[in-house]
Amino acid sequence: MLPTRAAVVVAGGGAAGFMAAIAAAEAGARDVHLLEATPEPLAKVRISGGGRCNVTHACWDPRVLVGHYPRGSQALRGPFSRFATGDAVAWFDDHGLELVEEGDGRMFPRSNRSESVIKTLRRAAQLAGVELHLGTALQTAVPIGAPGEGFELKLRCPGPDGSRSAAMQAGQLVLATGSHPSGRQLAAGLGHTLVAPVPSLFTLALAADPLRQLAGVAMDPVAMELELSADLATGDRAVGTKRFCQQGPVLITHWGLSGPATLRLTAFAARALKQVGYRAVLKLDWSGGRSQAQLEGWFAEARSHQAKRQLTNWRPWPELSRRLWGHLLVQVGADPERRWADLSKVHQIGLIQALRASRYEVTGRGPFGEEFVTAGGVPLAELSLATMESRISSGLYLAGELLDVDGITGGFNFQHCWSSGWLAGQAIAARQGYLI
Repeated sequence: MLPTRAAVVVAGGGAAGFMAAIAAAEAGARDVHLLEATPEPLAKVRISGGGRCNVTHACWDPRVLVGHYPRGSQALRGPFSRFATGDAVAWFDDHGLELVEEGDGRMFPRSNRSESVIKTLRRAAQLAGVELHLGTALQTAVPIGAPGEGFELKLRCPGPDGSRSAAMQAGQLVLATGSHPSGRQLAAGLGHTLVAPVPSLFTLALAADPLRQLAGVAMDPVAMELELSADLATGDRAVGTKRFCQQGPVLITHWGLSGPATLRLTAFAARALKQVGYRAVLKLDWSGGRSQAQLEGWFAEARSHQAKRQLTNWRPWPELSRRLWGHLLVQVGADPERRWADLSKVHQIGLIQALRASRYEVTGRGPFGEEFVTAGGVPLAELSLATMESRISSGLYLAGELLDVDGITGGFNFQHCWSSGWLAGQAIAARQGYLI
């Protein structure tokens, strides 16, 4: 049952909200209430990592960790120096959940089930004395009296005949509402400015999809260079060109490209891509950065030692996809059944060019965002990053995806949720006098 007055109200039952509420209560804060608008909390935790939940990433140095955040970056050095990957791993271990590192650095619960993370967070909240209110949404928040005296809240909560309205006062308020528009509206109503949200971590659609027949082919590493010119969208050739580069695994799909390198590329280029209407030129180095001289040497060796074999039956290196190699042969006009000894100089030049610098036209985003991440929100400059407290409204704290922070795929967005939520919780307890 909702009280009419609470010492602490946390709005948002996601990763950041749960961490803020638990950290505050465990540090001694009294009367902590956690509101979640839906009947089921921690929805993103449940679906993350294909139902396994990529809790964090084994990047232990905060100075390196910040480089994985296209928005936030150096501003996060301070918060991560107090609660970073090692602290998150230790926190979950202390609460009975062991995390296991995979070869690419991602960290998952040993059970490989997101339900384990959800149970850990819900159990920790219950043991700490956090009151969880499901189906309860914060609709408005207005400061009471002098700065720091609290907030008057209006809520929508379950009633005997559906939903009902309710009012309560909160001494301290945490907004951890993720990317939902309601959270941004609440923050704006309390005096904060907003950086317009744009999608981040998305796949790319290609014009005429020249790779469609290769759907399912994965290559690693692939060097990617995205070239964005405003004239592609507006015809204004006076505007300069921006370039973004990444290297790593790429997956060819029915509509274009996906895979970790593609998602990292779109994360760092998210705002620039939005500005040009998601139209760009993409250069792919399928060779993974091999030099012209290396490729010429391999082609010479193949002509010498594989002279009688057909082009389609011998690739420059074993990791090169057979299907992609066949596609490139056709693309440059080389007969796949021709012998290596008969490969013309013109076709060799064309193949080396195709391997090192195939060019494709990007026409938009793919049909879905890989991790549903949004770039944008409340600027970090409007917070004290040591406590996550608002510089605009005393007693207000903000955490998680509501802030203008987003990380690349691999557990980095959850890490920011754990860090910002923990800092807010500690600061709330300190304000009540339980911490120095």
